This record gives sequence, C-alpha cells and structure tokens, in this order.
Amino acid sequence: MQIPANRLDLAFCMHQQEYEQKALEVLRSGFYVMGRELAAFESEFAAFTGGQYCVGLASGLDALWIAFRLLGIGVGDEVIVQGNTYIASVMGITINGATPVFAEPNERFGIDADRIEALITPRTKAILVTHLYGMMTPMNKITQICRTHGLKLVEDCAQAHGASYAGRMAGTFGDVGCFSFYPTKNLGCFGDGGAVIVKDAALAEAFRVFRNYGSEKKYCNSVVGANSRLDELQAGLLRVRLRYMEELTAEKSRLARRYAQGIRNAQIRLPEPAADTVNVWHQYVIRCERRQALIDNLRAKGIGTQIHYPIPPHLSQAYRYLGLRRGSLPVTEHLADTVLSLPIYFGMTQKEQDYVIRALNAFE
Repeated sequence: MQIPANRLDLAFCMHQQEYEQKALEVLRSGFYVMGRELAAFESEFAAFTGGQYCVGLASGLDALWIAFRLLGIGVGDEVIVQGNTYIASVMGITINGATPVFAEPNERFGIDADRIEALITPRTKAILVTHLYGMMTPMNKITQICRTHGLKLVEDCAQAHGASYAGRMAGTFGDVGCFSFYPTKNLGCFGDGGAVIVKDAALAEAFRVFRNYGSEKKYCNSVVGANSRLDELQAGLLRVRLRYMEELTAEKSRLARRYAQGIRNAQIRLPEPAADTVNVWHQYVIRCERRQALIDNLRAKGIGTQIHYPIPPHLSQAYRYLGLRRGSLPVTEHLADTVLSLPIYFGMTQKEQDYVIRALNAFE
C-alpha cells in the first residue's frame, strides 16, 4: 500500500461541484479583485472566528509582516517568539527591521509562557505566539504578561483555523490574528492567500488601505503600502470550504483520536494537547529519538512522512547574523531532531490509517 504524507485532491473531490460552480461564477462575473466575494468572505470568516473584523491579504507571511508594520514595530525593537516556529513567523518580524528574541517551547510545541518574562527588556515591544500544528496555545498567562508589560500580542494562526482555548478561537486573543490559506491548511484555498482578524476598527481600516498600495481611494495614496490582496477567485473558493469547516475539523479530530488510541510503541511519543483546548490537527506530530530509522522503515512500507521543521530559524543561514549557534536553544533543537508528521489528510481511509498504525507499532 502506498500512503503519501499528504493529499490535497480528495478535499477538492468532496465538494467538487460547488468549487467548480463558484469558480465559473467568479470567472463569468468579470470582476476579479476587491469585489463581492472578498467582502463576503471577510464577513463570514470574522463570524466564524468570533473576531470583530477580517481583512483578506495575499498570504500568511504578508499578514505577519504587515501586522508588525502597522503596530509600529521596527528597527531597534524586539519581539519574543518561540524558537520552534516556521521561519515565516520570524520573517514577519525581521522584514520590519525588528529583532526576534527566541523563547523555548514547552512539551506541547507551544511557546513556554513561564520563560517569557525573563526575556523582556526595555526594547521588547511584542510577543508572537504560534499555534503550531493546529494545537492551541493556552493564552491566559500570555495575555496577562502583555497587559502587565504593555506589549502588543500577535497570533500566528496559519495552522489553527478553528482551534480554541477556553471557548475563544485562535486569532481573537491578540491585537492581530494572522492566518494563511495556503492549500495544505485545513482552511486552504487553491493558491496563496491570507487574512488578519483584528478587534480595532481603525487598525482594520489601516490594513485595508495598506494592502492596496496605501490607497483608500483610487489614485490617492496616503501611505507607502503593498500589493497584498486576496483575489476574488480564492475568496470565493474559500467561502465554499468555510461552509464545511465543522465537518472537516471533525474528520481531522477523528483521525487524530484513532492515532492516539491505536499507536502503542514505547519509542514513539504522541502529541499531548493542553487542557481546555480544542485542536484542529493541521498536522499529527509524533516524536522519536530514532527518527531517521523510523522514516526509513515507514518509507520501505510505502508510507510517506514529513518533518515540520528540520532546521529551526535560529540555525538557518538566513538568520546566521543573529549569532546563535547550536546549543543556544536546546529544547527547540531537540524538537527539530525528533519531530515527525504522520499522514493525516481529508479523505484518508480507515484502512490506510490502520496500515500506518500497524507499521508504527511494528517498528523496533
């Protein structure tokens, strides 16, 4: 049996007729940028998250760097961010000239809230929390730290559409919640796309102006902005997928439960969700000290896996200038050396999953 690490076509096939109908509707409309589909999606996604305002953008990375730009964070400022995040989180900080200060993660892949205050300096202006792999980070202590120290709070929700803590969804705790709609996401489009969720009406308007060349009115440019617009076709297709998010999230949750109940191998450590969280399982990430041997074993049986992520940002060539070396963040580095993402995709069959579980349990 051949089981890929991921499949995207099956989610399309589930609602193929609706996707194709929406695509034709948009194409035939003759209006492809900043139109009715975008406005409708922004309203619907804001309602889905429980956020006040949604502004569609061209990508998740744009959501991050524009967020820090509009929050006034730049050269000379520091932003605390977990060391084990995807590098785009860090790029959102450094594109603006600010400096990332890395905090170690906890055993649940989220930023360790107990380590944050020791990293705060007079230059600290914000905390960036990543809800990694669709596992929600408990936010109570972090929001309290931000209030106490007067810090901005940005959430990277690129993998956490619909995840929640204490009844509140990812993206609604901070000043800005940043989302990606890259095709691999649970709420994925069919190209690049992103959005922000914000509480403040003035900040939402600033995003709308900035994404369109800094123009509130055609040819009247109030700031030096960007070209970062979620196009009509992607917005329309996202509206279709958004209708089925409850169903899709339930499917991922079912797959995650079957892994948790079925995998019985002392060499494999399963993910452990935090209390009072609802997790959406963008990835199902295990840990294994003999990871390469496990990868090879599974590959020999036709099972694909992925590593999210093998090189933590502080050890990447892109951030060599920060002067951090291996050993600087031992918890982060150990996760990078041991994490492994199992196949978990919409349309995965019980037969396929049982085959993966048997292979994992047989690993010696």
